[in-house]
Amino acid sequence: MKKRMKRIFLTGLAVVIPAGLTIYILSFIMGIMDSLLQVIPTQYQPDNLLHVHIPGLGAIVTVILIFVCGLVTKSYLGNRLVRFGEHLVGKIPFVRSVYQAIKRIADSLFMDKAQSFKSVVMVEYPRRGVYGIGFVTGTPNEEIQNIIGQKSPCVGVFMPLALTPTTGFFIMVPQDELIELCMTVEEAFTLIISAGIVTPNENFAIAQREQPPVREQPQ
Repeated sequence: MKKRMKRIFLTGLAVVIPAGLTIYILSFIMGIMDSLLQVIPTQYQPDNLLHVHIPGLGAIVTVILIFVCGLVTKSYLGNRLVRFGEHLVGKIPFVRSVYQAIKRIADSLFMDKAQSFKSVVMVEYPRRGVYGIGFVTGTPNEEIQNIIGQKSPCVGVFMPLALTPTTGFFIMVPQDELIELCMTVEEAFTLIISAGIVTPNENFAIAQREQPPVREQPQ
């Protein structure tokens, strides 16, 4: 009876903890976005106009503002204004370095200008015989390639830490030493966050590995 009660309790925890944490994180993010509406004058805030609080309204407004910014930036005048603003920011020494670094990361992640975090690899790290999972972030420039002097071109790899994958190490590895994996980026993050407790679907990975490559039809 005790074993059965314990099993039922653990099953309940397995259901409640993921759902509870997901709801908590979403409510936290929604609260931050709702607080952005506080910049609006008090008499024009939605809560005062509608006389009722609508949860998530800040998130909707934020998404709309981002979409509008994208539309404006796509236009000729908006593009000129953005370039003028970046030119002004470029005049400020410390702010210039921070802005340019963040902009390059954002361009790589959202503008599809690089193959960053689109490939999961396994590397012998931190020493031979010990393997870690990382994400290909790009290819170092020619200067770094010449200094390393490897026959095979080197590739930048981000090696995230377990439980806290937002931190980790950046290493450069010869391309022929990388072991490409079939798992997706989401599956790899799940494996790392859980410290190996949750593993990707093995049958799916094997099926993907054995699937023949798709050949392009001649035009």
